[in-house]
Parts: sequence; structure tokens; C-alpha cells
Amino acid sequence: MSRKYFGTDGVRGKVGTEPMTADFAMRLASAAAQVLIPDGGTVLIGKDTRLSGYMFESALEAGFVAAGIDVLLLGPLPTPGIAQLTQQFMADLGVVISASHNLYEDNGIKFFDRSGAKLSDDIERKIEAHLAKPAITRESGLLGKAKRIDTARVRYQEFAASTFPAGQTLKDFKIVFDGANGAGYKVGPRTLSALGADVIPIGCSPNGRNINDGCGSTHTELLQLTVPAVRANVGIALDGDGDRVVMVDEFGKLVDGDQMLYILATALHRSGRLTGPVVGTVMSNLGLEHALNSVDIEFRRAAVGDRYVLETLRETGGVIGGETSGHMIVLDQTTTGDGLVCALQILAVMKETGRTLSELAAGMSKYPQVMLNVRTGKQFDPAASAVIQEAVVAAENELAKSGRVVLRASGTEPVIRVMVEGENHAQVVALAERLAAVVAVAAR
Repeated sequence: MSRKYFGTDGVRGKVGTEPMTADFAMRLASAAAQVLIPDGGTVLIGKDTRLSGYMFESALEAGFVAAGIDVLLLGPLPTPGIAQLTQQFMADLGVVISASHNLYEDNGIKFFDRSGAKLSDDIERKIEAHLAKPAITRESGLLGKAKRIDTARVRYQEFAASTFPAGQTLKDFKIVFDGANGAGYKVGPRTLSALGADVIPIGCSPNGRNINDGCGSTHTELLQLTVPAVRANVGIALDGDGDRVVMVDEFGKLVDGDQMLYILATALHRSGRLTGPVVGTVMSNLGLEHALNSVDIEFRRAAVGDRYVLETLRETGGVIGGETSGHMIVLDQTTTGDGLVCALQILAVMKETGRTLSELAAGMSKYPQVMLNVRTGKQFDPAASAVIQEAVVAAENELAKSGRVVLRASGTEPVIRVMVEGENHAQVVALAERLAAVVAVAAR
């Protein structure tokens, strides 16, 4: 049975439109409480910097307290910080209010279990089954309590810093940090500064409306200009909720999730700490697979979404995986994607090897890859269209064995992502545009 509200990363949508309303948030909290902690317990709630976060925080708090659950309010904190503190506080559930890399008009709600892992598809279906019912309110003596935790930010900063090698510092490193005007706007600069780095912050002045707006991991133009302009060693860009990261080398060139995965995997391999395969997704660049295979590192592909990368890592005994977008999972350090922690691991490799980021990334050659988003206005499965599948087969035949074609429906919006990669850039562009045109017509 498919899920109606939950996508690849929780529930998400435009604020004021179902499901992102105060009423729905209250019912979602009540449903989650009934499914996961029917006999009472403790829930942590954190958020990013969106204006609507106040509303959803209050609605979720009301829903959980009415269901007899105690609530700890963390305030603005990166998603991985909420996952980590769920474990620290031995809470039964962690809740994040965020729409990740989307603009402020959107928001979302996602959950972590007591181990700091995201919920399974099956549990999300069970929660959805309760959503048709009104939120419950227990009798007065059985209601939960709520309080705000003022130490949450410091606790996460200390955790993130602890993942950097003991005895090492970032002294003599100049780092430009872009917080996307989001949840990492304070913890990022403060953690890096505490480790000795000279930090130049940009995108660290949230006002409730400017999250991901021309900044962060999805808009790195300013970061790419700033790093070489101030002669920084490196640039770091998180997304709005801090679970993704991309980096910029000393020349201002973007280093994406595939390249970071290559750097971390080969470093772990050299040190003998790499176990199991490295896990990417169906969208990971073919150059990553070839580069890892060339040094005898196994590579596996999972479905798009960090939860599926994590599932594959656990199934295969792997410790590192991620997505091109910069959603990285380093299981010997964290339980979920953590942009700041991942960046610290890259900085540790730079420090250990004495090599620049550009030198470390040079070991992987990226294949030309083009991804076009075709907005459909409705949910649409490209695999169900014979016309589209015929066009895909034709494109694959044209690429022969030197490239790939991937079509997939977005899990968070009515968009079909058309990805083509291969050795010849002009051919890749032409095939992607041809397929996008076919999808646009078929999806009407």
C-alpha cells in the first residue's frame, strides 16, 4: 500500500495547504503517539528557521501533550542534531520541523526513532492509518508536560566537534561557511571556530523568510566567489536543515556529494577502516563508481533518499554512503545524514594528508550528467507510460554502455526528474532534452 502523506523524507508541502496545516500537524502528532508510544513517553521537537516553524511547533506540542506524551522543545537545530539528542536524552521519538532545501513557503515534519534512525515505510503507513481520526485528548491527570531545553545547541556542537580527530585542530585553516540562513547558522561557525579555524560566515542571518534563498547547498554562487576572493582554504555550504553539505575548493570549484564520498571512502580504505560497500544512489555519477572500482572498493546503488542509503548500508555492513546532493551518512560517526560532521571528516582528511580539497577531489573524474525537472501538476509514474519507456530504451541504445538514463518521480513534489549521463556532453544534453519533452507530453 502506498503512502498518501509521507514522501522520501517525511511529510512536506506548502504552508496553509493540506497537509501542512496546524490541524494536520496536531493530528499527525496524535497518530504518531498512538502508534509509537501508546503508553506515554518523551518526544523531542526541533525546527529550522522558517517563520511557520512556530506554528507547527505549537501544534505538534499540543497533539503530543494531549496524547499523554512529555515534550522537550529544542528550538532551531540541524536535523542530525535532533537525531543525536534523541539518543542523548533517551527520548522515544525525535521530531523535525523542516522542508530541508525548499524555500520558506514550504515546511515539513519528519521523525526519528529512539536510536536516531528514520521511521520505516511500514511504520509511516501505520501512522497514516490513524490520521483520519480526530486527535485524542486524555483526561487531565494523564496529559503530558512540555519544557524548553536551553542546552540543545551546545550539546550538538560538542558532539560534532568530538567527531574530529582527537588532538587535531583547524588552526591556520580559513573557512567560508554558508549556513543557508537555516538551522546550522550558529552551530556551524561556532563548532569550526572552537576547533581553531578562522571562519567567515555567510548565509547566517535568518529572518524566517530567507532560508535557502540564494544561499546554502543549492545556491553556491556567492560561496564560490567568496572562497578564492578571501583566499580561504575551503568553503562549506549546508542546506536549510543541515543534513546536506557541499564544499568549494580553494579555486572556487564546487565539490559535490559524489566527490566527497570518493574522498572519504578512499581515506577510510587507506586506513583499513572501510567495511562493506560504499553506497550511493541511482543518481550517483558513473565516474564515482568507476573511480572506486579502480581502487578495489565495491560500490552499490540504492533508491534515492538517505533512508534507502542507510537501509542498504545496514544490510551490507557498509559504513559510508550518500547522495550527489550532499546528503552523506558516515555510520561510524552518526546515525543519519549530517552536513557539519561530514564536512569535518573531509577537513580531517585534508589535515592528515596535507593536500588541498582540489587535489583530493582530482582522483575522481565526473561523467557529464544532466538532470531536468519536468513539472507534471499531478503525481505521475513514468514507468507506467509505454511511450516514455520506448524513449528511454532508444536513449539507452544510443548511449550503448557508456552512460545511463534514470527517470524517477520526486517524492516531495509533482516533478519527474530526467537524468542522463555519458561520456559525450553534447549527446547527454540532447538526450535529456528529448526525454524531457516526451515526459512533458505524456504527463499532461
